[in-house]
Amino acid sequence: MISESMIKNKSVCFSLIFTFLMIASCKHSKQGELRLNQLFSDHMVLQQNQDVAFWGTYTPIEKITVSGSWGEKSTGITDQNGNWKLNILTPEAGGPFEVNVTTKDTTIFLNDVLIGEVWLASGQSNMQMPVKGWPPNDPIKNSEEEIANANYPSIRMFNAQRNFSLKAVDSIGGNWNVCSPQSVGEFSATAYFFARRLHKELNIPIGIIHSSWGGTVAEAWTSIKSIHELGDFEESIAALEDTEKWQSTEDWYAKLDSVQIPQTNEDWYTINFDDLEISKYEFKDDNWETIELPNRFDKFNDYEFDGVVWLRKEIEIDDISTDYEISLGIIDDMDAVYFNGERIGGHLGLGFHTTERVYTVSKDLLKKGKNTIAIRAIDVMGPGIITGNLKTSNKNNVTIPLNGLWSYQPLAEIYNGKFYIYDLDNIDLYNRPTVMVMGPNLPSVLYNAMINPLIPYSIKGAIWYQGESNVGRAEQYSKLFPKMISDWRSKWKEDFPFYFVQIAPYNYGSPLGKEGSMDLRNAQRKSLSTKNTGMVVTMDIGNFMNIHPANKQDVGNRLAALALANDYNKELVAAGPLYKNHTISGNKIILEFDHIGSGLMSIHSHLEGFEISGTNKKYVPAEAVIVDNTIELFASSVEKPIYARYAWSDNGIASLYNKEGLPASTFKTED
Repeated sequence: MISESMIKNKSVCFSLIFTFLMIASCKHSKQGELRLNQLFSDHMVLQQNQDVAFWGTYTPIEKITVSGSWGEKSTGITDQNGNWKLNILTPEAGGPFEVNVTTKDTTIFLNDVLIGEVWLASGQSNMQMPVKGWPPNDPIKNSEEEIANANYPSIRMFNAQRNFSLKAVDSIGGNWNVCSPQSVGEFSATAYFFARRLHKELNIPIGIIHSSWGGTVAEAWTSIKSIHELGDFEESIAALEDTEKWQSTEDWYAKLDSVQIPQTNEDWYTINFDDLEISKYEFKDDNWETIELPNRFDKFNDYEFDGVVWLRKEIEIDDISTDYEISLGIIDDMDAVYFNGERIGGHLGLGFHTTERVYTVSKDLLKKGKNTIAIRAIDVMGPGIITGNLKTSNKNNVTIPLNGLWSYQPLAEIYNGKFYIYDLDNIDLYNRPTVMVMGPNLPSVLYNAMINPLIPYSIKGAIWYQGESNVGRAEQYSKLFPKMISDWRSKWKEDFPFYFVQIAPYNYGSPLGKEGSMDLRNAQRKSLSTKNTGMVVTMDIGNFMNIHPANKQDVGNRLAALALANDYNKELVAAGPLYKNHTISGNKIILEFDHIGSGLMSIHSHLEGFEISGTNKKYVPAEAVIVDNTIELFASSVEKPIYARYAWSDNGIASLYNKEGLPASTFKTED
């Protein structure tokens, strides 16, 4: 993530947070005047058949009355600090109603209030992504048609303003919006399609409180109490209070030259790092590190950074009679490519993170023998990654593979809205301090600012789409995620249903044999042991080249199916096959599944993606057949199979389904 600020010490840290904090209320008023949390406003939806809470501030030790036009009211007294909270019973779904909040001198009128089902929607970018998409490279399937047809005034969404805080706060910015073609483009697509199916099948109002932030980690959404109980983040928490580390961060950047991050694509195209000497054929990179491509390039010496790196590779060319075409896969986010020191192409600016890089090398640039390709790659947010098959070829059918080792050198990193540029002759990157970054990925800061202010607004349950930013930490996530669910429930004092989306297959660039997104998917699957949860599998609707799949309709509909089946007594199969257990019979492993529905099936000619191994855990592809709604696995090279796994790669392919058309989840039996 692009850093939010550079901070000297703990006191400045807190000051900055309060500067960012937007203390919002329905009425901005002088001290002693009646205020409501911003959640309580025109067009809101209240949970039906519930003793719902209202709260705010007023003059200390004064009477407050909340009354609903359906015939219920509640009266109480503010405390010594002027805080108040009252509960009022709601009827069956319906409306519109009016709610009045009254004191001796003020009445706030809340109009067009509906009673129905209220759900909290949270997570990272795949939950944040709006119905209009993020064009041109991150579209929502059929978005124009979906927007034009969004005439559902009984669907309302509260979009919480994104904010973070080191301390728990009580207020949050945002507004309730009525669903229409004019408003729905800004609605969370996943949450909208979830709400739409519920509304159509239940024929009652649906309210969504949408509180999400792209690129964020699960620990940021978890309270500090639960984070402490986990014990995995003590170093990060302690660092927040470590003035020496804040000072070392400032000292590190103070000695580096910097340039501002461009604000337009035109500015990106002209950005100057004074580094073109590195592109030259004769440049010496003997003391550089090496990296295997395709791969992530935003990691160096165990730290991750957003910024600029150079990648160089020497190749041998014998045939210099024709032009060559060079294919460099997809580079997230930007690139400038040089051949023997001459620029042959590049994509600078935002929006190119899913674009295939294919450039022409003129035969005039070729040398018989050694030639050099140099890439200046820029990552501005999230994983910096090169994916695909890298190669160069000519019209004479000469192909030179470019996958493999490249020379690698970071050039600059992003902090506080700037690129800080390394002096490669006079800097030791191995002694880079642990950089302190104040932003939304610190433990608890999003819980403090974007969940705590919502409590105790009455909700039916929660839907969650997150996990991409925790890839690489699956074991930790298997503890963290259930802890977060329990954390929220304890704060609401209710074990409400919690339905989540398993992350889709995507080219994360995980090295072969190393932890990848499949491990995170498996950690999510194991989280189903937490009571009253459900998981949507997206193995069949992902996009290997885009971390933001366009098909949010199926995601929302599948989340809604879980709610309809589990909470609204609808008879339907709401989940795909989930690994249950296995037995070993001779040279076969026999797998059993839950949620088989009407039966197991494959949409392909045969089942794919199953592997087995012996005690050595060296997996090989297995033949897989469906027998009486079990899966039998065998491989001629494994006489005594012990373990099995399915779709075990970043790019796992959906092969196994139930007959209701829902895909099976990634799993491995080692667990």
